[in-house]
Amino acid sequence: MNCGTMTKCETPASTVEQARAGQTYVPRVDIVEQGDEMLIFADIPGVTAQNVDIDFDKGALTITGRVPQRRNGHTREVFSEYGVGDFRRTFQVGDGFDASQFHAEISHGVLTLHLPKAQSLRARKIAVKGA
Repeated sequence: MNCGTMTKCETPASTVEQARAGQTYVPRVDIVEQGDEMLIFADIPGVTAQNVDIDFDKGALTITGRVPQRRNGHTREVFSEYGVGDFRRTFQVGDGFDASQFHAEISHGVLTLHLPKAQSLRARKIAVKGA
């Protein structure tokens, strides 16, 4: 998809700052254009609204989600196929969006970010006058 005003920005693992030990995953996302906004859907299972941070600075939109550990010091892992860890993903966002109107919600492990287009990029009707 060529959205023109948003590009994927990969952050090398060595430059990701982590506040705690453990695995950090890159969440899978879908980006769609819907009317006057772009929507980003990010799969971040185990993350709640209280444990997700979305930062927008100098055109970089960063999603960080913290997942609580499932085990404490009193458990012994017998078998494990599902890795638990935090999530982090960064996108470079162009000038075509109204950053003051960005908003998000999370439900059932899916984060939805709304990025409204700037007024200058929105589709509009042009009136036609008769002679």
